[in-house]
Amino acid sequence: MLESNPAASPIEANLKLEKGGEEEKVDATLFKQIVGSLRYLCNSRPDIGFSVGLVSRYMDDPRISHMKAARRNLRYLKGTINYGIFSPASSDDNDAVITCYSNSDWCGDKSDRRSTTGYFFKVFGAPISWCSRKQPVVACPHVRQSILQALMLHVKLFGLNLR
Repeated sequence: MLESNPAASPIEANLKLEKGGEEEKVDATLFKQIVGSLRYLCNSRPDIGFSVGLVSRYMDDPRISHMKAARRNLRYLKGTINYGIFSPASSDDNDAVITCYSNSDWCGDKSDRRSTTGYFFKVFGAPISWCSRKQPVVACPHVRQSILQALMLHVKLFGLNLR
């Protein structure tokens, strides 16, 4: 990996991974070590959260395409080694400005058709909370998916504990 070229993004656009399949298996121990290290890095690099969550779904039976996706994360990290979370030491502005970003992929998982939702909160320009996870229910129309996404953000923002 030291001689590999850096990647511009942590995952290929529109990549759809599948369990099993006709591909050759890879070393499960090595794959689990790579994914475990990537999951640890997610604490300070939320930009890889979605892609790491995606490859984590295939730890029980990793194939070549799963390993390629994990290695792309490593190539992305190689090219963005100076990125990370930086918190300001002080702020001249006394008003707390909360910024939230969210996104989701519609029916992104081929096996169960559930979507993955992600959000990212910042206060005074510093990240305070982020998450990327599969939605608990299948939402077919895009409108329903947007409502579920908004509900998840509302629950996180206001600290409601709904299950």
